[in-house]
Amino acid sequence: MLHAHPRIAIPPETRFTLRAYDERRRFGDLAEPGKMRELAGWMTGKGHNFGDLGLDRDAIIDEIVAGAPTIGSAAGVIFKAYARRFDKPRWGDKRPAYILNLDVIMWMFPNAQIVHIVRDGRDCIASMKEAAWYHGHIDKGISQWVRAMASAERAAKTLPSEQFYEIRYEDLVAKPEVELRALCDFLGEEYVPEMSEPAQVASIAVPERKVWHALAHGVVTTSRVGSWRDRLEPEEIGLCERVMGRQLRRRGYEVSSEYPLTVTRQLRYAKRTFKKLRQRAPREITIRIHRLRRPTHLAAIPGPRSEA
Repeated sequence: MLHAHPRIAIPPETRFTLRAYDERRRFGDLAEPGKMRELAGWMTGKGHNFGDLGLDRDAIIDEIVAGAPTIGSAAGVIFKAYARRFDKPRWGDKRPAYILNLDVIMWMFPNAQIVHIVRDGRDCIASMKEAAWYHGHIDKGISQWVRAMASAERAAKTLPSEQFYEIRYEDLVAKPEVELRALCDFLGEEYVPEMSEPAQVASIAVPERKVWHALAHGVVTTSRVGSWRDRLEPEEIGLCERVMGRQLRRRGYEVSSEYPLTVTRQLRYAKRTFKKLRQRAPREITIRIHRLRRPTHLAAIPGPRSEA
């Protein structure tokens, strides 16, 4: 929808922004000769979906090297080049992981505007189950949804109102023009009708191999709203509502108590979640310690209002 706007470019999902932050120590001082080229080669290399952007890799590497010696600037070069491909002045980027790493995103892009889409967690889990990339049990997805909602609540309290905006998926697909006009007001842009017909640009914004986004190639539909009732097993619904219940209610979703949930299943969820937390704890603690002090040489040095 945003990519359909004549002034905003949103690329297919990439994987280099947060990874570049996590790997920043391997590149050392980016002001040193050769370090920016090493970073640029890594960001545009395999595993980061750079090929989906349709950009000249060698030209992008040279542009990154010629730019400011920060990770944010390097990422910004790629996104700005993608926007130039469509002759657009603004760019954005999307990844579910960003909501859990907004401190890093804001360090890299201090004037960014964050748009967070909230969807009924039960529908999220139902869609995850059907995605080709999702493997294993639903417990991880449930835990991630709860963490994401908590992170969004913190962001809403700490970020200025002109930098954080939340929109409900259900409202967006039911009343796209109304919701997109409000979103454009937040972004400081004029609404255009093409935004309500995202299928016109889906072949560009959504790579064909991502078959789990097939609905993006059709008309905007509410067919998946509340479809968790048919796509999840009763016990799965019961687990979702037990764990997600407070957050679902806070965001206006109805929660019932009609779906069975055994004590055994609750204990299994608790055991799996605790195991995952224990595995993640050392890395999370290290990350949090490093983030207590804002790292230097991260922020992009863009022109005014260049990122959405």
